[in-house]
Amino acid sequence: MALSAVTVLGIDRPGVIAAVTGSLAECGANITDSTMTLLGGHIAMMFLVSGDLDAEEIAKRLRAHDLVVTAAAVEARRHFGCASNGHGYVLTLHGPDRPGIISAVSTVLAAVGGNITGMSTRLTGHLYVLIADVELPRAVDTGALARDLAEIGSGLDSEITFRPVEPARS
Repeated sequence: MALSAVTVLGIDRPGVIAAVTGSLAECGANITDSTMTLLGGHIAMMFLVSGDLDAEEIAKRLRAHDLVVTAAAVEARRHFGCASNGHGYVLTLHGPDRPGIISAVSTVLAAVGGNITGMSTRLTGHLYVLIADVELPRAVDTGALARDLAEIGSGLDSEITFRPVEPARS
């Protein structure tokens, strides 16, 4: 079975997700991973699909829905991350919008071997909100990391919170 990475972008409307996923199901493509969100009135979808059709055929079928579609064959890979030998955290940031927020936060995390496994951002009026799922190696000094993140947040006039996914039990 082939594995394909598929991206879909289009104007949001009722039924667009049903149409795309229905087309994938009709051609025997199995959605193994996905994420979908609204971006400024547009629907953005990303899928990993497995099945007998090649990436170009999948893209051709989805373009029939008047969407911008890209698809490429990919190799199955083991998830990079620390799930078995590290810890999961949730990072949130609230503050004024400005260029470089994601870069600043992700640079601090990458410097300690952190991996952002999911992220969502939203601009609501003048308030910028970032929520990220982060995996850290066990050896990371999370106290020092939290101080570094607080310093970055202060420089961005933003509040950053950083907490374990599962709080330590006493």
